[in-house]
Amino acid sequence: NTLQACTGIDNIAEAITLLELNNWDLVAAINGTAAVPPASSSSSSSSPSSSAFCPVLPSRHIVERQSRMLNFRVEYRQRTVEVVVEEGSAVGEIKQILETELQVPVSKMQLKGWKSGDVSDSTVLRSLHLPKNNSLYVLTPDIAPSASTSQNSVLQESLNQNFLLVINHREAQRDYSLNFPGSRTIQEVKRNVSDLTNIPVRHQQWEGWPATASDDSMTLAASGISYPCHHLSVCRRSSPANNQEPTEECADVHMVSDSEGDDFEDASEFGVDESEMFGMGSSTGCRKAPMMPENSENEGDALLHFTAEFSTRYGECHPVFFIGSLEAAAQEAFYGKARDRKLLAIYLHNDESVLSNVFCSQMMCAESIVSYLSQNFIAWAWDVTREANKARLLTMCTRHFGSVVAQTIRTYKTDQFPLLLIVMGKRTSNEVLNVIQGNTTVDELMMRLMGAMEIFTAQQQEDIKDEDEREAREMVKREQDEAYQLSLEADRKKREAQEREQAEQLRLQQIQKEADDEKEAIRLSLEHALPPEPAEEGGELISKLRIRTPSGEFLVRRFLGSTKLQVLFDFVASKGYPLDDFKLLTTFPRRNVSTAQRKEIVFIYPQVHLSFGEY
Repeated sequence: NTLQACTGIDNIAEAITLLELNNWDLVAAINGTAAVPPASSSSSSSSPSSSAFCPVLPSRHIVERQSRMLNFRVEYRQRTVEVVVEEGSAVGEIKQILETELQVPVSKMQLKGWKSGDVSDSTVLRSLHLPKNNSLYVLTPDIAPSASTSQNSVLQESLNQNFLLVINHREAQRDYSLNFPGSRTIQEVKRNVSDLTNIPVRHQQWEGWPATASDDSMTLAASGISYPCHHLSVCRRSSPANNQEPTEECADVHMVSDSEGDDFEDASEFGVDESEMFGMGSSTGCRKAPMMPENSENEGDALLHFTAEFSTRYGECHPVFFIGSLEAAAQEAFYGKARDRKLLAIYLHNDESVLSNVFCSQMMCAESIVSYLSQNFIAWAWDVTREANKARLLTMCTRHFGSVVAQTIRTYKTDQFPLLLIVMGKRTSNEVLNVIQGNTTVDELMMRLMGAMEIFTAQQQEDIKDEDEREAREMVKREQDEAYQLSLEADRKKREAQEREQAEQLRLQQIQKEADDEKEAIRLSLEHALPPEPAEEGGELISKLRIRTPSGEFLVRRFLGSTKLQVLFDFVASKGYPLDDFKLLTTFPRRNVSTAQRKEIVFIYPQVHLSFGEY
């Protein structure tokens, strides 16, 4: 729900897919959401006359642009360092990190592998328009490697190389051209040859191994054979049993083959069969495990099996195949931010084609091809050897890209496989830039990949420009909206302050009113409780008091001489002058009457002048 609220994605399945592509990292999913024009409808169809894919691009809302992180895999001799920096960093900052990790001074370090050629330390990474993941390497020509480091480097490089062994089976008068990684042992090669020739390992007699290959447990890289191609010959070792009891020999061969070949179920263990022998006939003695199981329920599981089998046959140096559905691979390649988009390379394998093994071992596993595909493409693979898997692929292509692409794949015959389809995502549709067949060379394959990359780069630059302009417009709109919201918030706070102030005034007025009402009630009660004013002529002594108020007015009243001071105080309070707030003074002699005992008699004099004084 949070991702949908931030990105405006209405389809819950699409939101879940986006999260899965970013390992359920919400921030990464939001940052990786591209801003594209909304689609006018939820579905689109491909024109029968068009050769381009036509999926509907999902609607997106602009996500606030944040600093982009770039990943660099830097190799130096036998070490690999992972560096993660912001897009706004300079090249020199990467060198400073490498100086700490590699203990190599920046002044003696040359950082190579940039697509745009050599760059200076002050170059900002953003100006290079780099993808998220990059591979670089460090050169230090002024620092000589140690002897052990150099030797280990050569050995390690040999272990990763593929050796072509041209093996002549003298008895059958046939040549076998076999590809093996340098990490394979001589014993494994002999066992593999045993499966092809039906000659048990203990009965094999070899010619062509160098003198340094004295131990069958040695790897090909350490055996001293020639690179990239080495010629050998093998035949059955002569023995008396071969001439006297051929029938027993056959039984013996069968028994030995069972005991010595148990480590390999078929020839796929070493990545080759009869179809790999350039121009040779097919073999009836061995069968390879399928590249992909038939009727696999999950596409991701099928791709995992394909990758594992590919590695077993052709070695670990191969393109990194995307593990997931074709739709997910297209999402990864086409629907990110413009700077992160890549081309989609769809590899279609067919074991029934004699070109498959050559194409995989010589082209798909070439280091230059692997590196170029890894940096610029999302590679997705599928095995169409079995009809069920081929039908499933055609269904996926029809469902996600339209019938034109499916029909294009149907037109290719088995001997034209394998195929490498280069697909570029566009604003309204996806276009197949190139279909590369198996009968090609490494140089031709690289040229066609680079040609597709040039077309894609031109389109990508336009997309980046449009995206930047769109983000700039959205930024202005967001800033205007934020300013408007701040203005509304300020008005709201001002209005709330005024309301609070008015409420406080009303509260104080209410308190004051209650206090005034209470004082008025007290005054009235005192006024009603006063004894009547005595007449001027009477039998008792009369005191006439003249009291000056703070306002200058005078209060005049007669009191009996025997009246207590409390009556005087009540009279004054009934006129609005309580003694809690005022004090009562005589004029001469000056005396504070307010402090006198309230039970005292008022005055013994007939006339007394009093005045108020405030506390």
